[in-house]
Amino acid sequence: MQDERIELGRSGVHAPLLGLGTWQWGDTRIWRYGQDYAEAEIEAAFDAALSADIDLFDTAEMYGQGRSERFLGQFVRGRVAAGGARPVIATKYMPYPWRLTRGRLAAALHSSLDRLGLAQVDLYQVHWPLPPRSVTTWAEALADVVEAGLARAVGVSNHSTDQMRRVHEALARRGVPLASNQVQYSLLHRRPEQNGLFAACRELGVTLIAYSPLAKGLLTGKYAPGSRPAGPRGWRYNDGLLAKIGPLNGLLRDIGQAHGKTPGQVSLNWLICRGALPIPGAKNARQAAENAGALGWRLNADEMAALEQAADATGVTA
Repeated sequence: MQDERIELGRSGVHAPLLGLGTWQWGDTRIWRYGQDYAEAEIEAAFDAALSADIDLFDTAEMYGQGRSERFLGQFVRGRVAAGGARPVIATKYMPYPWRLTRGRLAAALHSSLDRLGLAQVDLYQVHWPLPPRSVTTWAEALADVVEAGLARAVGVSNHSTDQMRRVHEALARRGVPLASNQVQYSLLHRRPEQNGLFAACRELGVTLIAYSPLAKGLLTGKYAPGSRPAGPRGWRYNDGLLAKIGPLNGLLRDIGQAHGKTPGQVSLNWLICRGALPIPGAKNARQAAENAGALGWRLNADEMAALEQAADATGVTA
């Protein structure tokens, strides 16, 4: 069903089967904010997502140097002022090497809350497991912000299986569930399956949130040799790489035509069928509406297997 929802881990926080990532909102380095799109376009993406019952928005303090959180907060306030329900908001803490004490996480969350204009977020995540402090230091800090009422649920991002287990154990000692682990996962990046992370998520009752689920556009069918994206992505996505993924994109188109769907919608549906929660980005209303087309239907087992075989045959990890 289009309105089907899942619980994030065992946290009591529920979300749709598909969210929206906001890395692009304000990012000028990778995504060319201010050149190809601006505030009006991302606000339209926000509205289009909500119109499709996609009400999970994932941001981070480092996205656009805080601009993503500010934009999201502005749009949320406008929605609430107009009588709409507040969406589910997730953001992230970056444990920079100079952030040495666990109290720095709470301080960073207060700053994020100020930018968002909220008293509490629904999901607060540690963005990367960076040294010098251990992952358990930040696990204790996550438990602190739950107990302080600043976050309803907590998660991690880019954590290995071992790191995730250690965080899960540290939180459990405080009576706090680990809701999620947000990692890169797509048909062209299947390491969470291969390294045991996804299996460990299922064992521990942790939701795997999939970022870059469209491999930064490679799985949308938009790009081919001689037709590359602008900016830094175009420098990386050379004609040789695009030629290698051509057969996979052809299969995505064929399967999509059988369902009345686009290649990108098929790619997202594959993740949903695998049990992940994808959070594709959207820079405008058209992209947000297209993402929503991944909901309300299911690939069959033969289609899933064919896609996985074609993805493996590319020899590409993106």
